[in-house]
Amino acid sequence: MARYVGPVNKRMRFLGLEVPRKPGKGPKMNSRRRLSPYGLQLREKQKARFLYGILEKQFRNYYDKASKDIGSTGDSLLILLEKRFDNVMYRTGMFNTRRQARQAVNHGHFLINDKKVNIPSYEIKEGDKISWKEKSKKSSLFEIATSNTKNNDTAKWLSLDKNELSVQINNLPSASDAELEIDTRQIVEYYSRR
Repeated sequence: MARYVGPVNKRMRFLGLEVPRKPGKGPKMNSRRRLSPYGLQLREKQKARFLYGILEKQFRNYYDKASKDIGSTGDSLLILLEKRFDNVMYRTGMFNTRRQARQAVNHGHFLINDKKVNIPSYEIKEGDKISWKEKSKKSSLFEIATSNTKNNDTAKWLSLDKNELSVQINNLPSASDAELEIDTRQIVEYYSRR
């Protein structure tokens, strides 16, 4: 499957996201012309896709599923994206980026309820228990994850055992747990035109 593998900071600037800079380096003034309403909607959709590392077809499937849910379509969309296995592993604080978490999931380092799962889009359910495989506990990735948990926070809806690095899903995430600068209203308007 095709993934964006180009310069990440360039993509972040294009999408209007905050780019980490060296101290003392201020942002350059952007003299781009104003975007049309359609351009703003497209940019918000692309921003969400980029942040979660999802291709268009899969993102559209998430939108279609969210539009069938009761309640706000935008909130349902964010909840579906937050329940992805790779995102949950990122939210534990073991990994610095979603890409790093996705790679660890793809390589099959984790068990969900004592069953091997290596699909990043796997939908986590309330009460699931995620643990490391015994073989993976001897890897350097486990050591990196252990040191990262000391520096990073765990999401409120997860409980992390810092010794075993096992995760318990206490409850499902809400839209406010996403903590991202995504205007879901623009995404809903984008797809409602199509």
